[in-house]
Amino acid sequence: MNWADAGFEIFGTHVLWTDLVGNIAALSTVLLAIRKSMWTWPVQFTGSVLLFVASINAHITGNALKQAMFAGLAVYGWWAWRRGTQDGRQLAVRPAHWWERAVLIGGIVVGTAVIGWLFFVTGLSWGAAVPLPEGAFLVAADAYIFVGSAMATWAQGRALVDFWIVWVAVDLVGVPVAFRSGLVVSGAVYGLFFVLVVIGFVKWLREYRSAPLSVAVAS
Repeated sequence: MNWADAGFEIFGTHVLWTDLVGNIAALSTVLLAIRKSMWTWPVQFTGSVLLFVASINAHITGNALKQAMFAGLAVYGWWAWRRGTQDGRQLAVRPAHWWERAVLIGGIVVGTAVIGWLFFVTGLSWGAAVPLPEGAFLVAADAYIFVGSAMATWAQGRALVDFWIVWVAVDLVGVPVAFRSGLVVSGAVYGLFFVLVVIGFVKWLREYRSAPLSVAVAS
């Protein structure tokens, strides 16, 4: 057994160390994001690499691609937050403009349709091997999580309060899909994500509303 397959048994279920440690890093990413720490992005990058390995082992190609995308977006997020905190400035959070919300909603709807079709015809999604109609639903859910995660992370890099709302929508689908795929730790973590995301949304929204008018306008 190599390191990627290493794990332990709990209640009759084999838990991969890559899945466990990767999800601990993912949880830490949310906690760091609530605090607007620059460590958010290096920790996200590390967790994405570990969860990429776990997803490959579980033959969940769509989720593996999502983790690869997360790693790339972590680089973008680090650059964007670094730019927003130059000269000792605090990272200014704000609600999305109307066009940014249009991009988020349109991107999720159109992206899910396109990526879902791509996942189905290429078999990249594990749901493509499941008989219809369940298979179609699983492929659509896989694509939705993939695209929704991308849009949420893009909005997070722009320090938009709305990114927390997108994560709530993703978690509502991610929890049952993770348990259905056998990644028990990931399913449990998605549940914890939901709670932390709500806390993060409230904190960022309060911070925006309490910010001086000049800062809000400049954002």
